[in-house]
Amino acid sequence: MDHGHDMPGMGGMAPPPPMNMAGTMPHHEMMMMHMTFFWGKSAEILFSGWPGSSDKRPHMYFVALLFVFVLSILVEWLSHCQLIKPGSNHVAAGLVQTLLHALRVGSAYMVMLAIMSFNGGVFLVAVAGHTLGFLFFGSRVFKKNQNPAKTSDLPPSSC
Repeated sequence: MDHGHDMPGMGGMAPPPPMNMAGTMPHHEMMMMHMTFFWGKSAEILFSGWPGSSDKRPHMYFVALLFVFVLSILVEWLSHCQLIKPGSNHVAAGLVQTLLHALRVGSAYMVMLAIMSFNGGVFLVAVAGHTLGFLFFGSRVFKKNQNPAKTSDLPPSSC
């Protein structure tokens, strides 16, 4: 028995290799899953094989970084937007508020999953996107009205 592959809680047995629908091991290029931060353009972010190897499609890494950056800004905009007008029908306003909440939570989870690629560049653009988004939409820098009574349609996000 090869004890180098023993896993705690598995009774001394390693899990079987992944199989495809035909019961055989798939023949595709495997990318290493990082569990610590790393620097590099070859990463999988959000979707299997995306953006892919930097040798084959070097520009796609920067597209992925731009996507995470814009998604982070979107989370901040959704956290601070005021789309519901005072005096709106409470049912319609509640439905819009629920939709905005779903978009914010879904977008925030997408950013979180992108960061879980452990790519240093992804982490930096996510933080930069949240920072820039907060500067534009959450801080007082660009607000003419300093009324702190209502700053958004949604309650603060809870992590």
